[in-house]
Order: sequence, then structure tokens, then C-alpha cells
Amino acid sequence: MRAVTVCTILMLGILPAAAQTATCKSQAAEKKLAGAALKSFVTKCEKDSKATCDASATEKKLSGAARSSFTKKCINEAVGT
Repeated sequence: MRAVTVCTILMLGILPAAAQTATCKSQAAEKKLAGAALKSFVTKCEKDSKATCDASATEKKLSGAARSSFTKKCINEAVGT
């Protein structure tokens, strides 16, 4: 019974991470955006990602170089660069 509980907890932790694998660029490709629409979508997505990453860094109580590094990596992963 304990093994089932542990597996369930692990799976619940993995599912949200898998759902976030869609990057801004992959979402734009799925929507078949081009030109100004593509630029606008990616810009908005970058801003949203920055806000999310900043909130995550605050939640983790990061500051200074650690915060900058974390935020930069987080945004790059979200955008897909």
C-alpha cells in the first residue's frame, strides 16, 4: 500500500512538469503564427514567463546572482531558446 501511495505522489509531481514543457516557440508553431502575429505572441509569452519566473524566484527566496541566473534560465526554458 505504501508503494502505491509513493508512486501516486510521484506521478502527481511529474504531470504538472510535463504539462509545462510547451515553450512559447512550440505554441506559436502549433498556432501556425508568422510575421507580426508571431512577434506579438512571443513578446507577450516572454513577459508572462518573466512574471512567473520572478514569482518563482521570490518563492524560493533567491537574491542577487542566484536570482538572476535562475530567472534567466527559467525564461530561456519557457521561451524555447
